Amino acid sequence: MTAAMNTLSLERLAAAGLATPRAAVPRDRAAEDKSMLRMAADLTRDLNGARPVIYWTDLLLSCAIGYAAMAAAIVVEPVGWAVAAWVVAVLALYRAASFIHEISHIKHAALPGFRAGWNALVGIPLMAPSFMYEGVHNLHHARTRYGTADDPEYLPLAHMKPWSVPAFVLISALAPIGFLIRFGILTPLSVLMPSLRPMVEARFSALAINPDFRRRPAEGAAKALWWKLEIATSAWTIALIAATAAGIVPIKAFAILLATISGLMVINQVRTLVAHLWENDGEAMSVTAQYLDSVNVPPPAMLPVLWAPVGLRYHALHHLLPGLPYHALGEAHRRLSGALDPHSTYHKASYAGLPGLLRRLVRGTFGNR
Repeated sequence: MTAAMNTLSLERLAAAGLATPRAAVPRDRAAEDKSMLRMAADLTRDLNGARPVIYWTDLLLSCAIGYAAMAAAIVVEPVGWAVAAWVVAVLALYRAASFIHEISHIKHAALPGFRAGWNALVGIPLMAPSFMYEGVHNLHHARTRYGTADDPEYLPLAHMKPWSVPAFVLISALAPIGFLIRFGILTPLSVLMPSLRPMVEARFSALAINPDFRRRPAEGAAKALWWKLEIATSAWTIALIAATAAGIVPIKAFAILLATISGLMVINQVRTLVAHLWENDGEAMSVTAQYLDSVNVPPPAMLPVLWAPVGLRYHALHHLLPGLPYHALGEAHRRLSGALDPHSTYHKASYAGLPGLLRRLVRGTFGNR
């Protein structure tokens, strides 16, 4: 594939009024910090094993707190307490939902039943089953796809118009409506009208941010799992809508469920804004360049525990070592930080917190007017 075909279409975005074309940022895309890459692998070899007790305990506690808080938000009368309970529900279920990222990376033999348990507890009830991410997120980590038009999770946000940043966040608030349509309408329609199925699979079956991404049909075991999860999610969605329409599920409960999904999707979208610097112009990048375009927000910052849970605060490190389980990333960061020179490339991907990263992104977009 030529570089022209690989390039994210800043020209198309500009034609739509979303971005300003600019010259490619000069960089040696082939350059690798081989010393850093080698040390990252060598120092963390003993951390690669997923620990089931940590995964299950974290997931179950997050779900228990999240659903209990959501129930409290539904039944508690004082508005202030109801809002407080809803915030707790959003944060706890956001943490539980974030395990979809781990599911897309872990070897399932190392965590028997975890994917099925996560889908039963989180994916299906929140209408975002794991097949929407599995087989999609791994493309974001492909060496020649990251930051290109073939990357489902990359947009040149730093090159886009200022209003595109709030629009990027606000559109995520509509996610629960999209999920209701996807599984309550499009799934049964695509079963009754097979000609509709290819479009549903290609355009409406991925948790992606690149609007040009088209998903390929799943095959084999992945296809069988997809159908099981989609049918289960569709049945849940249709039953939820029908029960609400019949008055079995109170409108308030239905609305709070949707508001909770909306809230956690908004938080995730804000996190996405600072997961990368979004400065790539569309060409393939070296692993080191991908690392430097990604973000770590390590301690002493404390708030990332809430807005970047389940290891997401070490997103740049995750791009170096995508197979490392989330509970090992903190220790891996400590080892690398201590072993590498203060001027090492490794330290250049660490930032103080969310506000500074957002200011950097927004300030950059104001140069695109």
